[in-house]
Formats: sequence, structure tokens, C-alpha cells
Amino acid sequence: MSLLEDVAERDGWRCWVCDEPVDAGMSVNDPRGPSVDSRTADRKAKVAERLAHRACNTRKGAVKVVIAWPDRLRVVEPAPLITVAERLERKGGRELVARCPNSRDAQEAADWLVDRFSRLVPGLPVAASVDAGGGQFLVTLSTGRR
Repeated sequence: MSLLEDVAERDGWRCWVCDEPVDAGMSVNDPRGPSVDSRTADRKAKVAERLAHRACNTRKGAVKVVIAWPDRLRVVEPAPLITVAERLERKGGRELVARCPNSRDAQEAADWLVDRFSRLVPGLPVAASVDAGGGQFLVTLSTGRR
């Protein structure tokens, strides 16, 4: 099996940047085709290679990628997810990641975060909590100490 196939199987044929499915039958030269991102900008990453669409990999280049929050989520001051992932992976603990106007929005964001982190940082068990405070709802991610 090639490196591309190994990485793709491990990542479940999902692009780590945009979190969309990657078509195994697509040409590697097509923008939506599969490619291996070596994450050269992050030498401390525990996973050296990740699956990405050719266009996602090219667009990010050799800089740290920004993982976008979905437009459907109503969050205020969302945290940069790569930075959150790096800190939780390195030292564990808790991290406030967003504020939401109501509990339903906060729970939807919390559920999305747990699902997204399961693919963004495989093997890092994260839990999300929603706490009311100051007329808003705070979404926090946590994991055990590393």
C-alpha cells in the first residue's frame, strides 16, 4: 500500500483541513483529489502526515492552517482550533473555546467540537461542556492531563 492509501485509510478518507470527504477515485491532480499533507509548519505534531484535498493542501502551503468554524454555528469570539488542539494535546486541562447567545447554540457548538476534534486530533479524548455565565453560555473543551 502506498503512503497516500495508508494515511487516507487512517484518516477515514476525510480532509483534515476542511473536514469534507475525499474521493478515493479522484485524480491526485484534481483540486478535490487526495494528497498527503506533511504538516511541515508544525514540527511538534504527533501525526506527521494527514490526508487533505489537493486544493486544501496547496492553499495552506507551509503555514499553519486555520480550521474554520461552520457558518451555521452561532458563536462569539471562537478560539483558533489548531491552537486549542496543540495546547490540549501538549498539556491537557480545560480551554474556553466560544461564547454563545443561548444554550441550544452552545450545545450545538459543543457537539460539533467533540466530533471535529475526533478527526482533527485522533486519539485525544476531548469532552465539551456548556456553562451559563453573565447572560451567555460558555463552551469549554477538556481532556485529561498529558
